[in-house]
Amino acid sequence: VTLSAAPPSYFRGFTLIALKENREGDKEEDHAGTFQIIDEEETQFMSNCPVAVTESTPRRRTRIQVFWIAPPAGTGCVILKASIVQKRINYFDEGSLTKKLCEPGDSTFDGVTDKPILDCCACGTAKYRLTFYGNWSEKTHPKDYPRRANHWSAIIGGSHSKNYVLWEYGGYASEGVKQVAELGSPVKMEEEIRQQENRIQGVVKAKIQWSLHLVSRRAAPSAEFSVDRTRHLMSFLTMMGPSPDWNVGLSAEDLCTKECGWVQKVVQDLIPWDAGTDSGVTYESPNKPTIPQEKIRPLTSLDHPQSPFYDPEGGSITQVARVVIERIARKGEQCNIVPDNIDDIVADLAPEEKDEDDTPETCIYSNWSPWSACSSSTCDKGKRMRQRMLKAQLDLSVPCPDTQDFQPCMGPGCSDEDGSTCTMSEWITWSPCSISCGTGLRSRERYVKQFPEDGSVCTLPTEETEKCTVNEECSPSSCLTTEWGEWDECSATCGMGMKKRHRMVKMSPEDGSMCKAETSQAEKCMMPECHTIPCLLSPWSEWSDCSVTCGKGMRTRQRMLKSLAELGDCNEELEQVEKCMLPECPIDCELTEWSQWSECNKSCGKGHMIRTRMIQMEPQFGGAPCPETVQRKKCRVRKCLRNPSIQKLRWREARESRRSEQLREESDGEQFPGCRMRPWTAWSECTKLCGGGIQERYMTVKKRFKSSQFTSCKDKKEIRACNVHPC
Repeated sequence: VTLSAAPPSYFRGFTLIALKENREGDKEEDHAGTFQIIDEEETQFMSNCPVAVTESTPRRRTRIQVFWIAPPAGTGCVILKASIVQKRINYFDEGSLTKKLCEPGDSTFDGVTDKPILDCCACGTAKYRLTFYGNWSEKTHPKDYPRRANHWSAIIGGSHSKNYVLWEYGGYASEGVKQVAELGSPVKMEEEIRQQENRIQGVVKAKIQWSLHLVSRRAAPSAEFSVDRTRHLMSFLTMMGPSPDWNVGLSAEDLCTKECGWVQKVVQDLIPWDAGTDSGVTYESPNKPTIPQEKIRPLTSLDHPQSPFYDPEGGSITQVARVVIERIARKGEQCNIVPDNIDDIVADLAPEEKDEDDTPETCIYSNWSPWSACSSSTCDKGKRMRQRMLKAQLDLSVPCPDTQDFQPCMGPGCSDEDGSTCTMSEWITWSPCSISCGTGLRSRERYVKQFPEDGSVCTLPTEETEKCTVNEECSPSSCLTTEWGEWDECSATCGMGMKKRHRMVKMSPEDGSMCKAETSQAEKCMMPECHTIPCLLSPWSEWSDCSVTCGKGMRTRQRMLKSLAELGDCNEELEQVEKCMLPECPIDCELTEWSQWSECNKSCGKGHMIRTRMIQMEPQFGGAPCPETVQRKKCRVRKCLRNPSIQKLRWREARESRRSEQLREESDGEQFPGCRMRPWTAWSECTKLCGGGIQERYMTVKKRFKSSQFTSCKDKKEIRACNVHPC
């Protein structure tokens, strides 16, 4: 449970409680679940109300976090409530500081998307910028982190009305959502969105983001979109790649406020969710369609022991991304412009910026031509134009944008357009190659961070295009691969090192032959002279094997200090240790000792006798199976006599023997004279349905003779394992 305030807001203190629905909290049984402290320096239980959490020390803060363990099933809905102390005043809000959670039903995930969408009463339109920050890396999610071709796919979504659902928890993925989830392809999804006509205000698109360990060096992907009174919701998704069908995104985020205004800013941390179309459990599981298709649901830390997010203690999944949606402009007459700030006023007065290129993937163009001469030869403002050709339209139902582009300009000599006064951003990563086999084109972009002070136009290029070759051979015997990913960081922090890049095999050769394409490349790289760097470390080694062959263990990795001691102290860690989880250890079958051999079943002639043993533990997780539990061997008593009188005597002896045997069975386990036992009771029901339970049976004393001097004449009890198959 997280309580947060968006800067510059803050809170000094807080109280957090969890109540059963329609309860006041006066009694102890009104409270639901239990809180668990994460940071004792920040949070503690209240001294006069131990079921509530409060601050440890009053000070300015913008965020606290605690664990809350839900009550047993059947408790009903729970209300999480918070109050805050801000500038010595205690505020309580039934809105953002109150959260209702209900047990999940068959068709919905309550507490996830179960929020009523109200009609919007805002006026005019609002323009927003969505920025996506990936936080998925080997540092934040080390278990089985994929080092090859890790990326977020192109962002695809739209602003829409409440009678259209792009995707939602508890619903089923459309074909477009499935293609994004499994392949990272936005083409079908964009087609589905554009077919909605009046339900859609605009499509939200941002480009693919490769090599996430370099994300801090490049601008985060962003896209701009608008909303109005009828289309005030925003949904988007992007695939986490590689993965079976895992994505992140927002579903029906409402940007309209109850006060008939437009939300200023939305910041949302995102965890991955499963589209329900592929049954893989690891990042690079082979394709395994889920049949029948399952509902969209959030991933959890208890889904599967081999999952990269698995946590045997059932903790929450660390967020993999954050999305920020900021209002950048409003148009038309507004119903509510309070609260407002200077950024809104400037944005509202500023000229409309050119929207990000939302060219559909189905439209293939040539490169833009150079800009034409300005239409004005004086210092009055004019226009200049550039053109491109539409080379192919792969889907006639999806319209292709204009082939002409215009830009304001002035005549020669009216401004200093040498470009040196423009401040440009770094180049954003190269786009994917335009084709999947052969030679195509790719491009990369940058943007103007600061325009010249005199208002002139920057002439520095904002886009570069180059040829790219993917899968040189396009024959049935060749395998299709992805493009090469970005180069890894140099293995050395100074001097000569090595760097690598990777790609993945997308499809094996059609003729069934072996794929010969290389999936990694290495080359030398040169860093600054080493004498200027006091601490030089080798790259981390590969993780060692798990310390156990089954169950929970540990694994380690090391690196070496390569710089000389006299160059300075180095406090970097040289070894890292982490937990590892392998499949459960096999448990062999366990048996009791053999019983005594029974008496021969015949009183004369050939017969047999048996002995038995019982199963104490069924085999589990591939353990050794149970051997035989009954053994039989022959026995021979004296020959049977033919004399009738003697034969009758033998029968009488046999009858008496059987009667004594029955008495012996009734006592069942009687070991001493003077003690008679009742027969064993039936085995009790198993204490568990799966995962290993126990059964019990009892033998009680029927009669204890006065002459008995044995203390062992007492009730007996036996226990055996049952339902040992895993849950």
